[in-house]
Amino acid sequence: MYENVHVINHPLVQHKLSMMRSKDTSTQDFRTLLREISMLMGYEVFRNLPTKEIEIETPLEKMKAQMLSEKKLCIVPILRAGLGFVDGLLQLVPTANVGHIGLYRDPETLVAVEYYLKFPDNLPIHHVIVVDPMLATGHSAIAAIDRVKKAEATDIKFLCLIAAPIGLKTFHEAHPDVPVYTATIDRELNNHSYILPGIGDAGNRIFGTK
Repeated sequence: MYENVHVINHPLVQHKLSMMRSKDTSTQDFRTLLREISMLMGYEVFRNLPTKEIEIETPLEKMKAQMLSEKKLCIVPILRAGLGFVDGLLQLVPTANVGHIGLYRDPETLVAVEYYLKFPDNLPIHHVIVVDPMLATGHSAIAAIDRVKKAEATDIKFLCLIAAPIGLKTFHEAHPDVPVYTATIDRELNNHSYILPGIGDAGNRIFGTK
């Protein structure tokens, strides 16, 4: 139905997502669930990381074994809600670098406005994963990928928890070459461009703000 979109419908992912949707889930539990679900989704996002063959010695004999290659990995959260993905993904790949893109949505135009940017050196040699819990209008995700591409990265994926159909359409029109990984595609946006049924404001729920 959607090109270059991977819906991760593993039962554990869907179970934890349902718990996160509940308005009764506490801030502490929400953070824990997001860290856990990011690890589960990370297995799929990292599925095609390049490996190399090395020789190791087990307690019984020498053998050829697979290890991650030298190609660097960079996780780029869109501030501030994207930070909720970082700890879980770093649990899987502790050697990954972390960049940051600070964006906020203008309340009138809904256009993404950049206020902070920090990438590791030589981003082009990195496998880049841009993360944000929600792909709603698609504007923030597009702006983030624009900046990553401006830094000359070419190996890019986008990871989110929930996507809206209009967000996927808009994102794909801007960046058809960038695969999107999501736990679900929800129904629509409301008049304030929040995803329905969604999880509410992800940043507020992660950090306990209003």
